[in-house]
Amino acid sequence: MPQGLPNRIRDAFTFQAVIAGMTLIVCVMTAAFIGREVVARQWLQAEADAWWQAKATDAAYPPPFGVNLQGYFMPADGGELQAIIGGDRAVANLLWFKGAPEGFSPRRDTEGVLLVDRREAGTLYLAASLSLFDRILALAAGGLALLMMATMFVVSWMTYRTSKRMVLPIHRLADEVGRWNPSDNDDGVPAALTTQDDAGREAQALTSALHGLGDRIGAFVRREREFTRDASHELRTPLTVIRVASDMIAADPATPPHQQRPLLRIRRATQDMEAVIDALLVLARERGVMPQSEVFEVVDVVEEELDKVRPLFEGKQLSLALDIQGRPRLDAPPRVLGVMLGHLLRNAWAFTETGGVDVIVERDRIIVRDTGIGMTPDVLKRVYDPFYRADPFSQSGKGIGLSIVRRLGTRFGWPVALDSTPDEGTTVTIVLGDRLV
Repeated sequence: MPQGLPNRIRDAFTFQAVIAGMTLIVCVMTAAFIGREVVARQWLQAEADAWWQAKATDAAYPPPFGVNLQGYFMPADGGELQAIIGGDRAVANLLWFKGAPEGFSPRRDTEGVLLVDRREAGTLYLAASLSLFDRILALAAGGLALLMMATMFVVSWMTYRTSKRMVLPIHRLADEVGRWNPSDNDDGVPAALTTQDDAGREAQALTSALHGLGDRIGAFVRREREFTRDASHELRTPLTVIRVASDMIAADPATPPHQQRPLLRIRRATQDMEAVIDALLVLARERGVMPQSEVFEVVDVVEEELDKVRPLFEGKQLSLALDIQGRPRLDAPPRVLGVMLGHLLRNAWAFTETGGVDVIVERDRIIVRDTGIGMTPDVLKRVYDPFYRADPFSQSGKGIGLSIVRRLGTRFGWPVALDSTPDEGTTVTIVLGDRLV
């Protein structure tokens, strides 16, 4: 099953989770770096106020001193610097903070904040180290990164599962629609679509809409088949009357010679219409009701069709030759092959003015080669379109012969290949791939 859409949805949500997580980490880190200065200053100010209160009651009260906070006091009378180092009172030998401005300023020896608080009794120096805070901040950033990765994994997994569950019914539906073929059923109605019980409302709504479309397609196919079948049958009767009457008139010795040419045109037009009707009747049949098949010699059908059109070629003084290089046998309806070959021969006759037509029967194919006007590449692209003619004002052909030949070939597994060169001629090949005996 294609996984493109679930993967794209998963990637989109994963990308959103990454962007949101990175934005959260940047915002938290920025706020932490800005907030640490504020917290450190409030902390130092609170320590300073508490120490001054204790100093007011105990003049010997030592300044605060610890791992992250060092306090130093310089009396106003110029006494010695007071500090606690290692738990004992002593004079500090590091005087880096002397000369610092009053108030808050960065530490010079390490990352931190220095508070210089001057009052009447002297100056209190409080130096805070922010290394512990930075370590905590780094751990928090690492924790956020891990949380973001875990969130990304969970979001990706849940999104993929959810999107796959939503898209899977659509894929199943698409596969079933792809297998729809109205011609596979006697009534022309596509097979009913099935929807899983866990499919979403969208899939169920689409299934319902496609059911309605299938019913409309089936009704259209039935109407087309019924019309083609009924019209073909109705046309066959008057055509038979016309053909028989024209044959009788042509065979009557009392018929003047100048009337033979119109009678020949009537007979030719009747044969063309009968060939079209035969093709339409075959195409109008349902897949399950194929014409009766039998094992026959392909050469016999070819010779029969050549005999039918030979008077046409003699009337234009065109040659019509048969080259038998093989004698294939088919288990198929012989009339179908005859209809296809008849259309090709009439097409070749209509578009050939000099030279002639050669019919070659090989082991697995039939080749019809003429020396007619040929076709350009643009015409070849549309030659199978029904009722298409390169010259719409030409009286040659109706524009449906090759279309019928191709449809019949596709129906019975006999692909048709066409090769043509302008002013040189056209070669049509019927490949008898299926039903060879």
